[in-house]
Amino acid sequence: MPPPGRRLFLALALALALLFLLVPGLDALRTLGDGSGADVPDAAVELNASNFDSVLKESPLKFAVVEFFASWCPACRNYKPQYEKVAKLFNGPNAVHPGIILMARVDCAMKTNADLCGKFSVGHYPMLFWGPPHKFAFGRWDPKEDKDEIQLVDEWRTADHLLSYINKRIGSSFGLDDEKYENEDTLPRNASDPEEIARAIYDVEEATAQAFEIIFQNKMIKSNTQVPLIKFLQLLVVHHPSKRCRRGSAEMLVNFDDLWPSDPISLSSQETTILQQVDASKYYHICGKEVPHGYWIFCRGSKKGTRGFSCGLWVLFHSLSVRVGDGESNLAFIAICEFIQNFFICDECRNHFHEISSSVSVPFNKTRDLAMWLWRTHNKVNQRLMKEEKTLGTGDPRFPKITWPPKQLCPSCYISYSRESNGTENIEWDEDEVFQFLVRYYGRTIASSKEATLSSSDDAASTYDIASSTNAMTVPVGAALAIAVASCAFGALACFWRTQQKNRKYLHQLHSLKKI
Repeated sequence: MPPPGRRLFLALALALALLFLLVPGLDALRTLGDGSGADVPDAAVELNASNFDSVLKESPLKFAVVEFFASWCPACRNYKPQYEKVAKLFNGPNAVHPGIILMARVDCAMKTNADLCGKFSVGHYPMLFWGPPHKFAFGRWDPKEDKDEIQLVDEWRTADHLLSYINKRIGSSFGLDDEKYENEDTLPRNASDPEEIARAIYDVEEATAQAFEIIFQNKMIKSNTQVPLIKFLQLLVVHHPSKRCRRGSAEMLVNFDDLWPSDPISLSSQETTILQQVDASKYYHICGKEVPHGYWIFCRGSKKGTRGFSCGLWVLFHSLSVRVGDGESNLAFIAICEFIQNFFICDECRNHFHEISSSVSVPFNKTRDLAMWLWRTHNKVNQRLMKEEKTLGTGDPRFPKITWPPKQLCPSCYISYSRESNGTENIEWDEDEVFQFLVRYYGRTIASSKEATLSSSDDAASTYDIASSTNAMTVPVGAALAIAVASCAFGALACFWRTQQKNRKYLHQLHSLKKI
């Protein structure tokens, strides 16, 4: 038997080997090195033949620049600092303008990338291409063919030239010296653009992932909060607009007692110690390992500290409200209210929401009832924040709080409108039209990032991953009851799983968590 020191060394080596084997996609996250041994990561994402299609297909960004280069090419090495200057504006956690452009590179000197470089007719180095990310995936470029989707970049020799090209393409005026939240007004954003609305799915995923990170990091799952969290997870399993969040919620629900047993007294002292030390966020990624991204797209504010997380949560709640069936509406209402009450850290926000929800005296029997109540509640919150932000000057100048939806977004929602001299709005709503708008905006249009292809093509809507109860107005009564029964059955199944798993030894299960 090897001595203890040798055994420790072998164990560490094995652990490192397992880490690289168990974490797929590390190559996509690994940054390009410059040979200097420095720890500063590159902003440009390194792609290769094995991850090129998947990374670009699943990218939430609207645009991409892909550089094809050769690591042996002196001109490419000299150009890299120029490309990096631009990439740092758009890529990485410290990006000045995140959520807009993916800057990537492919090393054609690698034999494994030969076919990939051939598909894009790379005849000299470097060559840069521009286009929507999903068009690069499984795509190609031929100089003999006239294609609008992927274009050869003809202005690239310096960082200034490349950024000038980008500004021309998207109508912006970004500069290399921009600071965060500077120049945000250069990009027009149209809230009525279906493509822009569909991109909100990535912010819903971001908000979901961040909400659970907050719960894990603050150790908020206790004996008195387990049931509210289970109720909310059951709601997400069936009705979250993102398929990968539904999958992650189901996995977390089924394994709930492994990390938060309802009967901790039965655990041994050794198991209890391990439970207290385990960080669940390392094992459970509710919307996938690549989420959160660290930036916002549809919900990005023009000023630090605005929109973002709160915007993403509101979109999630509205989406849930129009996706549940009639028989589930009151259960969904309770799940959302209890989740906010137990897991929302902002005291004032939580208390204000609790005050509004406590005034509900009649159970919600219809999807419409829940969706319209949440719409009215959101507008009440906005009206309160309008006054506070105007007084304190803390609002987002680009996205001030407004009554939703605005008339330009849903003119049919308004029967009459007037504004008094003190700014008070007098609105008579057509609530049938408002509900139809909510179903369209938060239901049909928001697509799952796994299945959606964000394009303006006529058949784009056919790729959307919409839950069966999304179109609340056209779901038959029988279908709604079936959905409700299925949800209850899933809850019963989850409880059965939880009961079965309580008989397992936690140490054994902790080992299996590494395989997730």
